[in-house]
Amino acid sequence: MTDAAPTWRSPRLAEVVAGLDAEIRRAWAGLLRDRDVAPDSPEETELARLVADDPSAYDWRTVDGAIDRLRCPDCGSRLTGGPATCGTCEFHHRMRFGAREVDRPGVPPGNEHAIRVATAVARARHRYSPRARAGYELLLPDLVAGALPTTPQAQSAKALINKLTPAECDRVTSLADVRHLAADR
Repeated sequence: MTDAAPTWRSPRLAEVVAGLDAEIRRAWAGLLRDRDVAPDSPEETELARLVADDPSAYDWRTVDGAIDRLRCPDCGSRLTGGPATCGTCEFHHRMRFGAREVDRPGVPPGNEHAIRVATAVARARHRYSPRARAGYELLLPDLVAGALPTTPQAQSAKALINKLTPAECDRVTSLADVRHLAADR
């Protein structure tokens, strides 16, 4: 089932994803407080539907919090968590990218967008290729720490990842692993 928790490629990634999941839960709880909506109530479900249907009015963490509270009426999975063939999950997965993203102080412009995309990939792994998962998941901890690769750095890492087999992409735990495996190809 696609709702199962993934096995992360490294303890560092697992820690970062857990931290982002906590931020998403806090963002959702903040919206509930602001709207005076009780958790686990029918009103919470209705609010989650409203947020998922109009993500441009909310921060991406709040949108992901809403998505986490909804089930897909077609496949029964957490919304966006169903099989890649589920049109409703795919629609809402793409809709989530309409949410707001504001860079934190002291990070390069675009860092928040990169975190948001990498988080979406990590939270919906089955919707992405092994190469995309490897690239975004290996980068996510550094993004959360405030880094943002330059375009040439990102292109170089992608070129190395593209030399790996899908199985190798799923096994790598660092960019050093990627460089080592791709060295003679």
